[in-house]
Amino acid sequence: MLLSGRLRIHLELSLSPIVKMGPGELVGELSLIDGQLTSAYVVAAEDCRLLVIDDRTMWSLVASCHAVARNLLVVLAQRLRHGNSILLTAQHSQPVEDYAVFDVLTGLYNRQGLDALLPREMDRCSRKGSALSSLMLEIDDFSSYRDSHGNREGDRVLYTIARTLRESMSDSEMIARYSGNQFLVLLPDAEVEAGWELGGQLHGAASKAKIYLSDRRPLPPVTISGGLAQLTSGDTPLSFIAAAKWAPHQAKREGGNRLSKVDRPG
Repeated sequence: MLLSGRLRIHLELSLSPIVKMGPGELVGELSLIDGQLTSAYVVAAEDCRLLVIDDRTMWSLVASCHAVARNLLVVLAQRLRHGNSILLTAQHSQPVEDYAVFDVLTGLYNRQGLDALLPREMDRCSRKGSALSSLMLEIDDFSSYRDSHGNREGDRVLYTIARTLRESMSDSEMIARYSGNQFLVLLPDAEVEAGWELGGQLHGAASKAKIYLSDRRPLPPVTISGGLAQLTSGDTPLSFIAAAKWAPHQAKREGGNRLSKVDRPG
């Protein structure tokens, strides 16, 4: 609960806020109810004071006080109405299917978003005569990690790695959750050497990320394999993605937990 100050809610940090919040308003109530990770960024627009209520205390209040339960329902109703108003307004400018480009768990672009953005980025680089590198990162042995620690814990890993990568990137770079445990980063205007340096920085940040559950209990770390592929003349989105997908396999053949370059003809 926000006691003083103002908060902004973003679906992506590079996008405008979808709502601004003032004293007395709540954040995190959806995760409280469904037990899922947050799907938006909460940013302090100024110095704030917050009252943090853990889930056990909140449910105790709901069970013992009908007014608390009613207020929580009112907050949820307001969220739904606000979401409906955003969609209604936006329908006049772009199709509804454009809103299905984000991955719910991580807040990153999903495959559909990548499929829409990649051809445009390739075309832009072609017209400018500039380079484009792709960095594919894959969490090693992720199925075994989920089997050993649980699905909720696996989701927390994906969420943490995604947020770490996004916060380590510049605004000009784009990231998508390509598949269950794979992330694709596009590095515009990056030749092989620059792409390798940027890729190393992102790989290092993700590999060192500390992973915690929502109650701050630590989880075991993960290792990440990945590699860099450079856009070549005559590439299509399909062939460029195929080169990017090969990168983690090559890194794993070299021992895993590292980056590898995919050599391609110019």
